[in-house]
Amino acid sequence: MQFTSEQRLEDGVLERKFTLDEIPGILWTPESASTSAPVPLILLGHPPLGLNRMYARLVARAQRAAADGFAAATIELPGSGERPRLAAVDQARADLRRAMEAGTPVGEEIIDALVLPLVDKAVPEWQATLDAVLSLPEVGGPVGYSGGVISIGVRLAAVEPRVVAAGLFAGSLVPRTMFEEARQVTVPLHVLLQWDDEGNDRQASLDLFDAFGSKEKTLHANMGGHTGVPQFAGEDAAGFFARHLK
Repeated sequence: MQFTSEQRLEDGVLERKFTLDEIPGILWTPESASTSAPVPLILLGHPPLGLNRMYARLVARAQRAAADGFAAATIELPGSGERPRLAAVDQARADLRRAMEAGTPVGEEIIDALVLPLVDKAVPEWQATLDAVLSLPEVGGPVGYSGGVISIGVRLAAVEPRVVAAGLFAGSLVPRTMFEEARQVTVPLHVLLQWDDEGNDRQASLDLFDAFGSKEKTLHANMGGHTGVPQFAGEDAAGFFARHLK
């Protein structure tokens, strides 16, 4: 991991941009982080829209994490930003757009082609990011995962033992194969669902929540569309991580 820039934000949070095997990323650490007092870490998941486009939302989430005493890190997803495009995913995205514009059902083959290649490539990259960030003396774990794409969160929570809690955003289409993987997830979960999310299959989100194998799992559903998440929902998610990472 090579740091390429750093700045101190107004609230004292240290923001450092980095590259890891040519993958761009950002690490935020609170002022309290030190070699003598390493802090827990939250991985910030996000939709494949590019770090630059998502930055304002990501830094706000990172600053809230820092206020609670946590470091936060994120990376550019495969095929996003300045990373090489994934042709098959781009084609599936175009097929999805045509199906939605025509008002026809979105077939499982489109969902699989859109999501599974992204999950297969992104999860090992998140694990490599964990290796790199946890090697820093001021970051010590435990680790949480927060955000979407929800299928990435499902796979990572199922295969990565260092992730001890996950806050997932139910705002993306889910391949059927992910339901079996969800049964392997046993860490505490906090799932956020926007009830009227126009791009989400509500019933599939409810079925996925039911499939999770976790003994502690909470579904936080609110009225409104994809971008209408109320502020108090973020407060509840922050409380979830405060319980499980401290």
